[in-house]
Amino acid sequence: MSEPDSLGPALLGRLPPEVGKPAYDRAALKPGIAHIGVGAFHRCHQAEYTDDLLASRFDRWGLIGINIRPPLLSQSLGRQDGLYTRLIRQNDEVEARIIGSIVRVVDSQDSAAPALDVLASSDIEMVTMTVTEKGYCHIPSSGALDLDHPDIAHDLANPETPRSVPGILARALELRMGSHGRPVTLLSCDNIASNGIILGNVVRTFAEQRGGKLPDWIAANVAFPSAMVDRIAPATTAADIDTVEKRFGYRDGAVAVGECFRQWVIENCFAGRVPRWDRVGASFVDDVTPFEHLKIRVLNGAQTTLSYLGVLGGFEHTSDAIADPLLAAFVRRMLTEETLPTLHAVPGISPTAYVEQSLSRLTNTAIRHRNHQIATDGSQKIVQRLLNPIRERLAKGESIALLSVPVAGWMAYLIKASARFGRAWPASDPFAARIAAIADRVGADSKALADAILAIDAIFDPQLAANATLRAHVVAGLEGLLSGDPMGFVAQVCAEPTDARLKQPARSA
Repeated sequence: MSEPDSLGPALLGRLPPEVGKPAYDRAALKPGIAHIGVGAFHRCHQAEYTDDLLASRFDRWGLIGINIRPPLLSQSLGRQDGLYTRLIRQNDEVEARIIGSIVRVVDSQDSAAPALDVLASSDIEMVTMTVTEKGYCHIPSSGALDLDHPDIAHDLANPETPRSVPGILARALELRMGSHGRPVTLLSCDNIASNGIILGNVVRTFAEQRGGKLPDWIAANVAFPSAMVDRIAPATTAADIDTVEKRFGYRDGAVAVGECFRQWVIENCFAGRVPRWDRVGASFVDDVTPFEHLKIRVLNGAQTTLSYLGVLGGFEHTSDAIADPLLAAFVRRMLTEETLPTLHAVPGISPTAYVEQSLSRLTNTAIRHRNHQIATDGSQKIVQRLLNPIRERLAKGESIALLSVPVAGWMAYLIKASARFGRAWPASDPFAARIAAIADRVGADSKALADAILAIDAIFDPQLAANATLRAHVVAGLEGLLSGDPMGFVAQVCAEPTDARLKQPARSA
């Protein structure tokens, strides 16, 4: 039996009719956008919106994909001339489409030089990025550049050979300033509230540390719009690649899988030309904040909650966790009773309907989103998803009995990855080693564990960490979630009447 053909330009004309194809001449496509971090989410989101735009109104907006961290693009997308299959999966339904908007791929793990050549090019007028929360090298509790971060220290000492995102961007802007001087928009597409502000903060601070003319040039020629992005796109599995081969008869090493739903809200703040993604479903708005708070606190808050409680309860995927009646009831009550009251009105969106839509999306059994994957880098996520709404509720004397549980869940998840607790699972988080060391030193004393972890001021603002109500809830949460019956503790919290929770005072130490 012969091997199936691999995806590439020569195969486009021979694909089955049910597989969608680029509706434009890729040979005529010129680059205008660079994207840093070409993972599954980018291929299911920004690259697809750009593909739609090129089909609707062809222009010089081809994408150059750059990876400064693994995996190597040349081993997947590069071999396929940037082509890949975007699968939409909804339970038993599968829809395939070839995305053609990526015209070139660049691996820049070993050296920043290939990335800098692209980013400094006068052809590039828009730089987008999905580099995860930790890629910004910022302090989660404040949003400021972490000058003690080893990559930042390296880049400030070696500015021409940077390895961090802020260092690479600052060097690219310096090269642009010294050559053609064309303006550029740097657009964060990561799940961080006020991501444009944080990106601007870290790049400007890095430039200011360098000194010279660059800070003034950035102020005049670079825009940092905020954006809210939304589509659930888990890591691609071997089963996803096999699905393409078995259903459609060709081999694709760069398959990306996502759900039907997608959303992109972008602050109308650009430097120079901008791709008109608003013509193909994105929204350009004056203020992204209400949209990002709704998404980050509701959908992402639910994902984070289900990931930690799901792992502790023995569930592998989000869809498995939310299929459990107890966890489904808990997360719905947390969102409706404690999260929604912290949100401002969003034009055209009913908050309660958004909660139900979000929870329904998480039940999709075809999206095999592993709880351990969602749990990655929780220290970078919980500030926006959980701690900010907790801070707002405490300021009003309102209950945090539900919102505090996933905070304790994040702690318990990292604690159980320590030697003291048998290394129940490997954990990927910038603070995993520090919390494991705390657990190994402190042992099983929930109060001592909580005290030591809450003292990490890069995550917990000291004023919030000192709040007696938060501390009491976190101690109780750790006690229950580290016990032999973590789901029994969740059931106990759920069983408490709403009135009892609402009467708990917010006391500050």
